[in-house]
Amino acid sequence: MRKLDTKTIVVASHNAGKIREIAELIGPLGFSAKSAAELAFAEPDETGATFEENAAIKALASAKASGLPALSDDSGLVIDALDGAPGVYTANWAEREDGSRDFQMAMEKVEKALEERGATTAEQRAGRFVSVLCLAWPDGHTEFFRGEVEGAVVWPPRGTQGFGYDPVFQPEGYDITFGEMSSEQKHGWRPGEPEALSHRARAFKRFVETCLEA
Repeated sequence: MRKLDTKTIVVASHNAGKIREIAELIGPLGFSAKSAAELAFAEPDETGATFEENAAIKALASAKASGLPALSDDSGLVIDALDGAPGVYTANWAEREDGSRDFQMAMEKVEKALEERGATTAEQRAGRFVSVLCLAWPDGHTEFFRGEVEGAVVWPPRGTQGFGYDPVFQPEGYDITFGEMSSEQKHGWRPGEPEALSHRARAFKRFVETCLEA
């Protein structure tokens, strides 16, 4: 495993919600970071078939464009009753014809698909959020960190916090959705603590333990 020996990195994302969450996670560790969106980097086509492949595409593009290490996240909602969909196509389900993204529409698509499968109970609507972080260097070296959180899809959506599908995902052991949680509740984690809640925070914890800690 390669250690990260700089606190200056690029957050390889054009997703405002994702950029905000990563900034909240890396901020306390003293990182100086700008996003690919701020740097006006072209958004690469995510042609991978796995979260790891798509995370690598984004991180390597920003690392090579900037000459700095770049941290990307590829994440999605994996629902058992839908054979793993939307999965790596989670963002695609929100795409409109004009190229914009509408996650209310995406959540409605998920609910319609579950209803068509007859998935009505929490057990039948089980799934998980998956996040894969990729740390890439300009020389092409990559490290991957995966985090998952189990839960179930609920309807109707609840809460206005977070972003994406957060209002319909209720993590296991909780009676509220990610959309009803504050940032601190959802992914508050600091080095030395045993675990984090959200998929992204769990992946981030592994990144810290592997690449930052001695």
